[in-house]
Amino acid sequence: MLTIERIIHDAIVEHARRDHPDEACGVVAGAIGSDRPTRHVAMLNAAMSPTFYEFDSGDLLRLYREMDDRDEEPVVIYHSHTATEAYPSRTDVNLAGEPGAHYVLVSTRDGAHESGPVDFRSYRIVDGEVTEEEVRVVERYDDAAPEQRENA
Repeated sequence: MLTIERIIHDAIVEHARRDHPDEACGVVAGAIGSDRPTRHVAMLNAAMSPTFYEFDSGDLLRLYREMDDRDEEPVVIYHSHTATEAYPSRTDVNLAGEPGAHYVLVSTRDGAHESGPVDFRSYRIVDGEVTEEEVRVVERYDDAAPEQRENA
């Protein structure tokens, strides 16, 4: 199950809406081994395409170096689908290179890019096998330190 704070969930949805009709993409980093997404990093879709996303290689290298410096890992890797459901395509499955990550897809089809609910789903993708998992959106993580609650 993916547990994610509402503020991060909403930031992902906003990014998907903002970049529509192109696919949006990004990462939510978290402390190594925590399985807790805490730092949203919206990335540029270098492909600038409504049917494909690609992280800019330089931006991705900088992000991984930054995560390494902060003892973080990619907990969530997300992108949007602009005209199809929020389910991984064959290309998405082939590009899934982080077996420990939650792969989130947001569909902005049928006017969801303007308002209303979006299809927000999470998957584990390991060795080409796709497994959908429950998404639990919380206001705040229960055991967050007081200073984290104030700054969230």
